[in-house]
Amino acid sequence: MSDNTFAKDIHKGLTAPLKHISSKYFYDDIGSGIFQDIMKMPEYYPTPCEFEILSLQGDQIINKLDFEKPFNIVEFGAGDGTKTRQLLKKLTERNIDFTYVPIDISKKAIGELKAGMYQQLPGLKIEPMIGNYFSMMEELSHSAIPALYLFLGGNIGNYEKPEVDNLLGDFKKSMRPGDQLLIGFDLQKNPATIRCAYDDPKGITKAFNINLLHRINRELGGNFNTSQFDFYSHYNPLNGEVRSYLVSLVPQKVHIAQMDRCYDFERNELIWTELSKKYTINEINQAAETNGFRVIGHFLDCKHYFTDSLWQI
Repeated sequence: MSDNTFAKDIHKGLTAPLKHISSKYFYDDIGSGIFQDIMKMPEYYPTPCEFEILSLQGDQIINKLDFEKPFNIVEFGAGDGTKTRQLLKKLTERNIDFTYVPIDISKKAIGELKAGMYQQLPGLKIEPMIGNYFSMMEELSHSAIPALYLFLGGNIGNYEKPEVDNLLGDFKKSMRPGDQLLIGFDLQKNPATIRCAYDDPKGITKAFNINLLHRINRELGGNFNTSQFDFYSHYNPLNGEVRSYLVSLVPQKVHIAQMDRCYDFERNELIWTELSKKYTINEINQAAETNGFRVIGHFLDCKHYFTDSLWQI
């Protein structure tokens, strides 16, 4: 993603009535590293829940795949690939012919993923792509090779309802008849469980959010004093939405050299950084139907905290 796009998005977000920074900017190399730490937190249940699903139900998922010839497994936002490796291992053990195509915005994350995959699965065919997965969909849409798309980790929860429909529409446009989509959804559950996962006592999630300001300083010449910002996260169990914010602790001006602009912050003013929507099974079924998909099956962990749902067009 170019500095120019980053700068434009930051300017737009910091001049909006409710200041905001898109959560897609969390994942520079440093942010991706902090997110690896988040996934290891005992409070952060999505990772172990999805790991369980792909480890214990991988064979059931594979049995539902409908590919008669070699196919690609295209993963959007692949991260370190630890969870996905459980599924790839089962496919390899069954001598199924496929190529793994991980997509991530972080070159460093892709490098580490490849090294880890080759160490654990030496014969794996990997053709990684580095960049924003929205731009990669256009390239993938021209491929004649059948594909299983992976959109795991509950990342769908980061999008507002119209954006969800747009994203699923983009998936559908780049898929061919018979292609399938395995998509992770975080499910609604005890609000206390969700609250602890998104505002941990060690402050790792806070550091993940504050890194957005460090990134602006590093890449755009900002002069954010990060000690003058706090982090706040709120879960609304009525609509299933976690919303996270950075909070300006004092009235302040921040200059960003790339735009040669100052941005004013009032005391206690918010910068909205993330939405993380939790779904019900009915909402998942509705999202699939609305966007022209057929649900093949829901694969839930033992606590019913999370589902990886298999869809087909």
